[in-house]
Amino acid sequence: MALVITFLLGIGNFALHHAVMASGHPMLGRIPWFAHALGGRFTLVVEFLLLFAALMFAAEGNTTGPIAYVIYSVLNSFSAWLILTDRV
Repeated sequence: MALVITFLLGIGNFALHHAVMASGHPMLGRIPWFAHALGGRFTLVVEFLLLFAALMFAAEGNTTGPIAYVIYSVLNSFSAWLILTDRV
């Protein structure tokens, strides 16, 4: 069950990531230079690595990774909401 929930949260995080990057928000211009590496895909690679690590923890039966990923997803959702609704 932890694998399925973590995977679904990962899909949501990737969708939020894409929405924020496509929003054209002025704050995106303040991203450090290394985030533009790999044609702007560096942040997606980091997002994937976080999801992969959480899924590996879940596959081993350890709940620490999925719980940390749930917390990360909540914070990520809140920050995306702030950016997409121009509250920041």
